[in-house]
Formats: sequence, C-alpha cells, structure tokens
Amino acid sequence: MRSIVWFRGKDLRVADHGPLAEAVAGGEVIPLFVLDPYFFAPERARELPHRMQFLLDALSSLEANLTHLGSRLLVVPGRSVDVVPRLAHQWRADQVLAHRWVEPFGRVRDRRIAEALDQEGVAFRLFEGETMLPPGSVRTGQGGMFRVFTPFGRACAARLPADPPLAAPRALPPLPSDVTADTVPVPDPAVLGLEANPRLQVGGERAARARLAAFLDGPLAGYGRDRDRMDLPGTSRLSADLKFGTLSVRQVWQAVSDQGGPGAGPFLNELLWREFSHHLLWEWPELLERPFRPAFGGFPWREDAAGFEAWAEGRTGYPVVDAAARQLKAEGFVHNRARMVAASFLTKHLLLDWRLGEAHYLRWLTDGDWAQNNAGWQWSAGCGCDAQPWFRIFNPVAQGRKFDPDGAYVRRWVPELADCPAAFLHEPWKAPRALRGRLDYPEPIVDHALARARFLATAKAHLAQA
Repeated sequence: MRSIVWFRGKDLRVADHGPLAEAVAGGEVIPLFVLDPYFFAPERARELPHRMQFLLDALSSLEANLTHLGSRLLVVPGRSVDVVPRLAHQWRADQVLAHRWVEPFGRVRDRRIAEALDQEGVAFRLFEGETMLPPGSVRTGQGGMFRVFTPFGRACAARLPADPPLAAPRALPPLPSDVTADTVPVPDPAVLGLEANPRLQVGGERAARARLAAFLDGPLAGYGRDRDRMDLPGTSRLSADLKFGTLSVRQVWQAVSDQGGPGAGPFLNELLWREFSHHLLWEWPELLERPFRPAFGGFPWREDAAGFEAWAEGRTGYPVVDAAARQLKAEGFVHNRARMVAASFLTKHLLLDWRLGEAHYLRWLTDGDWAQNNAGWQWSAGCGCDAQPWFRIFNPVAQGRKFDPDGAYVRRWVPELADCPAAFLHEPWKAPRALRGRLDYPEPIVDHALARARFLATAKAHLAQA
C-alpha cells in the first residue's frame, strides 16, 4: 500500500497522527505539504503575519522530525485541488490520508479533491484530529445539534474514547525510489514578505511539548482560580499549538486528566468549549457570515471608522481595552479575559459590528482559529449560541480592578500609565488635572454609562421587532 500523508497545517506533528500511523502500518509512506497560494502567496501571507510565522516554525520542525525518523517532507507549491490529484497519479498512490477540516472552505476543497482522486481510482480518507469526536456526531435525543453548551459538554465528555493518543512512530520507511517532484524548501518568512517577530511563541512539536509540560507543572494547579487574572501567567498558552496541531487536543486532554488536581476540571471544560465551537461551525457553516440568533439579523450596527481605529490601535482611553489591542499586535495573543472585555467594548460601547472585530483578531492572532474566533465574538456580542445575554455589558473599569488589581497588565502594555497611581490606573480620567497632563493618555472616546444606555435601547428596540 502506497500512501500519501497530506499534512495540512492543522496537524504539524508526528505523535497522535492517525494518517501517519495508518500509512506506516500499510507500507510505503510519502509525506506531503502543499504550499497553496490561498495562504502562501506573499500578499496573502502578509495579511496573517503572526500565524504564518508560527506555521513556518512548525513546518520546519515537522520537516526535521520526519527526516530524523528516516523519511522526508516533500514541500510542493501550487493549488491543493490541482497538486494533490496530480501527484497521486504521478506517484501511483493507492490512497491519500489527511485530517478533516471543519471550515466550510476546507470542506469544499476536500469535496473537489475527493472527486478528482476518485476519477484516478485513489482513495481519499479523512481522519479526525482537529476535534476529539467527529463533528456532527454529538447529538441531542431528538437527533439535532445542541444549542446550549452545558448538555453538549456532558454528552461529549461521556463519549470520549478511552484509547490513549497514538505514539509517534519509532521510524519511517524511506521515500520510494521512484517518487520525485519539483519540491521547494520550507519558505523563509522573509521570502513571503514577513518581518520576523521575536515576541511570538516558537512553533513546532518540541516547543509545544515543552509548553504543555510547563503548564502541567505550574499554572494548571491554580487554573480555576487564576485563569481570569490578566496580570498572572495562569493560562496554558497552548491555543496556537492546538490551532496548528503541534499538539493534538487528545494529547492535551489525556495529559491534563492524568495530572488531575483542582485546576484540571475547569481546564478540561475549556477544551469542551473548544469542541463545541467546532461542532457548531460544522453544523452551521453560515456562522462565519451570519449571527447564530436570527433575531440579530439586520442589527443596526453603527459606522464609525474613527472609533474602530481607536479600538484597534489601543487609543480608546480605557486601559484594559487598549492593553488588549496592543498585546494583540505585539504578541499575536490576547489574554482571554481581555479579549472578552475588548469584544464587549467594540460591540456594545461602540455599537460596531462584531464581524469587524472578528476579522481584526483573525488577522493578528497567532492562535486565530475560525471556529473559536467566531464563537467567541458572537458570544461577546450576544448574538451567538449559548451567548452572554445581550443586556450584559462588561464595565472595563470594574473588569480591570477585579482581574488586574495592581495594574501589572495595563502597565506592561500601556506604558503611558506606568507611573499612574493604582487608585486611578483603570480610570485615569479621574486623576488630578496635573497628573493627567503628564500621562499623555487619551480621554475616553465614549462615556460608559451613556454607551451602555445607547446599546440597551438600540438592542431592545431591534429585538422587539425581530
């Protein structure tokens, strides 16, 4: 059996890799990665600078791992829908093995490739790996998709397979001698027009395993208590590893379950939320374009280019909101609590369409995942599945005082406020006039009370007519 193992950017590892294990058991193995211009054309790559840097790190790591095991990663440029069927024919492959994608454009791609491979008599087999259970397999008693997280989480946890994650192969067979292709090296970021950002996490399976070990040995124990603290390293920082598959979600679930302790339950619940978002997008692909709640269709979002720019650049005058904006562009990451505060501010204080924030975050996040990013933004706006109620509006001052009590998070990302006394740090407009003049920090672009009242009145009127 000659198998092409098509690595596709969400499975950049050799451990717990179903397609790779299946190919090794069957005989000849041809590892392939396609540099599809959909992502790798320089003008496209520059639109996703942080994700592309992490991906290229992870791809280089995968290449080294495959070489160490005795094989070689063949990196071939071109459109996947053209390259994969052509190489399957050229290499006389019996099957192409890959991991399933949830996103609608990935599903369309896979249907086209499956049809082309079928004409060549080549099997195309998709494995689960992005999620713990096949999308669409966790159903209500009536056979539909869950619309509320809690019963979904219970049903999902009860169905998780007991089998441990797959071990990495001890060795791989060398490439068949007749397999040739016009391959290229893994691109250097500069070739794609990307300027290396040293503040980003390093991608790759080894780095991912080290992050997981550090989480198990440290923050996991206090995760339930500290995960919302913006000023503490209380989260796992594994989101990009799960996005690009340098760790599988099954590996993380197993490791945390084995570790146990008071923080394990809350963290595993977050992995179930991740699962929920992917199953939602599988069931309703239109969520990338439309709100989950039909009543929010046609919602009268404002147009305010200046307000959006102030929010995106971190100049709203609300310290936590501005810290989140600056962390996003600097590190390709935003603490989850800060993400929620920033998203609430954009949609409810500024009354701007959640899709603007969703696209902005998807551009700059290293862990930018279509399903999770969409679910998070719709949740914050109040229009999503099992969302925060539309009438609940985060007060950025209160959130800052509660989850950044000493101001360490704000001081790091808003250096203009580094010397601001703690009493005024989260509402610097209340500082004495002489101090405000030295801070070089903008006044709030909206008043919290007035903005809150405006959103509530707008939403109430719209939803009453829906």
